[in-house]
Amino acid sequence: MTTSAQVTVLGLGKMGQTLARAFLAHGHPTTVWNRSPEKGDALVAAGATRAASVADAVAGADLVVVCVVDYAAARQLLEPAATALRGRTVVNLTADTPDAARSLAAWAADHGVNYLDGSIMTPTITIDTPDAVLIYSGPHDLYRRHAATLAALGGTQHHLGADPGRAAAFDVALLDFFWTAFAGMMHAFALAKAEGIDGADLVPLAEGLAALLKDSVAEHGERLDAGRYDADVATLATIAAGLEHVVAASERRGLDTSVQHAALAQLHRAIDAGHGDDDGSVVSAVLLAEREEAGSRA
Repeated sequence: MTTSAQVTVLGLGKMGQTLARAFLAHGHPTTVWNRSPEKGDALVAAGATRAASVADAVAGADLVVVCVVDYAAARQLLEPAATALRGRTVVNLTADTPDAARSLAAWAADHGVNYLDGSIMTPTITIDTPDAVLIYSGPHDLYRRHAATLAALGGTQHHLGADPGRAAAFDVALLDFFWTAFAGMMHAFALAKAEGIDGADLVPLAEGLAALLKDSVAEHGERLDAGRYDADVATLATIAAGLEHVVAASERRGLDTSVQHAALAQLHRAIDAGHGDDDGSVVSAVLLAEREEAGSRA
């Protein structure tokens, strides 16, 4: 059992329910609120208290955890309860953009509300297990004050810095990596199937490529930080040629290639900028340079 800090959970979707259940399991008196009250029935049966309003839900709470669809929804819940929230700590585990996190943190500061932003990097089944990964940003002393309570959520928890948008920045970058790679996986299996290859036959070799991608992550980060783009394995021109073969084969089989064309366009812009003989990591640098150039023209 952890300390008996009183916790309120606002938002009882699948993740919100799981968070509330974890706090209950670790001995925290837990109050829940959701726009559709029936979503809290099982939690109430397990010992949670159901509040009639957000203001009622946060009264007496040591920690208020928000987990809803986006920050617009979070603000709709929190703003009418600003008076009740004054002096309390809100941990917002809602996914959104870094700028949205900073905006909500500024609102909280203006209303005397302590605010931590956070992101849950693993699915519901990992909560309250060693496999959970959660990240937070905001005042470090505030994170330390509530770390023992947040530990009920399990796994590995990281405080990433004082900037309230930093956790969301990590979140969107990692989601970009995962879902863009996932889109490639989905397309690859469709292409294989269109060529008469069963998914089960492709899996062993695809898993080998996934391991290769994993091994390249640390090198890519090191190269970008150091500005070192000399190619020692494959040049950008070689990578682009391979992707062109993918596009040609896919179009031959009538498959959509919009994602592949977008990726190929980025590669070609980098090649046109003189990086055809460089390592593929140079594309990240080119994207950043394009951003700076666009900003200087604005």
